[in-house]
Amino acid sequence: MTTHLAHIRQKLEKRKAQNAFRELKINNGLIDFCSNDYLGFATEKEIHRSTDLSQFGSTGSRLISGNHAITEELENYLAHYYRAQSALIFNSGYNANLGLFSCIAQRTDTIIYDELVHASIRDGISLSHAHSFSFKHNDLISLKDKISQSKGNIFVVVESVYSMDGDEAPLEEIVKLCKENGAALIVDEAHAVGVYGHKGEGLVAKYGLENEVFARIITFGKAYGCHGAAVLGIKDLRDYLINFSRAFIYTTALPLSSIITIGKAHQFLNDNNERMDQLNDNIAYFKAAIANYQLSIINSDSAIQCIIISGNDQVKIIAEKISDQGFDVRPILSPTVPKGQERLRICLHSFNTREQIDDLLKVAGGQL
Repeated sequence: MTTHLAHIRQKLEKRKAQNAFRELKINNGLIDFCSNDYLGFATEKEIHRSTDLSQFGSTGSRLISGNHAITEELENYLAHYYRAQSALIFNSGYNANLGLFSCIAQRTDTIIYDELVHASIRDGISLSHAHSFSFKHNDLISLKDKISQSKGNIFVVVESVYSMDGDEAPLEEIVKLCKENGAALIVDEAHAVGVYGHKGEGLVAKYGLENEVFARIITFGKAYGCHGAAVLGIKDLRDYLINFSRAFIYTTALPLSSIITIGKAHQFLNDNNERMDQLNDNIAYFKAAIANYQLSIINSDSAIQCIIISGNDQVKIIAEKISDQGFDVRPILSPTVPKGQERLRICLHSFNTREQIDDLLKVAGGQL
């Protein structure tokens, strides 16, 4: 036991020495420029108003006692909403990626993923035991090269909007490349649903690529302000996941209160599209305003905007100074992002005012 404790403490001390030690923080009441609550749905009472239920806990996995007509009705609704054949709900985006990628490819198959995909995708891939390669971020030449080295069934994985950089994948070009090479494309739309498309269906739907993509992962804990996720695809994919996805089979289902809230959030957005317009206006305003400052930024048209500040020490110091002025902006440290690419990750929302954006940039600009 002493040896094991020594190993744990050694790892923690190393993390502290790198100034990369992570700690939990309580919501501080500052002006929100850090959360994924892009549309302010997390505090929308109409979405989260309690509903009379005779059962509160889910009681078990969906294959035992946790499946309900309300859940299947929601999955049918989601399939229609996102123009897919079927939808299967998972307990979180992490759970959905783990559940999909751990079982979709066999040992003789190949998964090719953008080097900046989320950790949950990487973890799922590692569980699959399939051959896997990363390709340079948004680099079609690198992707084509990796496809040429692949064996068996080929799966290509990208995010439509990347969670750390906020930039888009060139989806139309990637779809064409996958079709030419017989590869199946999987798109994680966590940061795109609720934000892009006519009614928040994401970038795949915005570009009319629903029938060209093998699977989409959509999440409800960001723009929709609730919890859970779903995998969209053909009905055979849904049946396959029910039978072979361990992350689905062996976990307790979401409670009905969560299921109902997901449906309410979609209905609310469908009736209040102006929230997306307000968010897009704020993104455009921020991009125009930040051009007046000499800051190193990552080009992004999404709600995720990043100011590069190299070094964990420096970015933490500046984030703390900005926080002292009333703005909740969090530093993103290495190893979460590559060393030298540490950053302030600024998340914009429909509820942020132009005055708040101006004040934030003045404070940030004054520190750099």
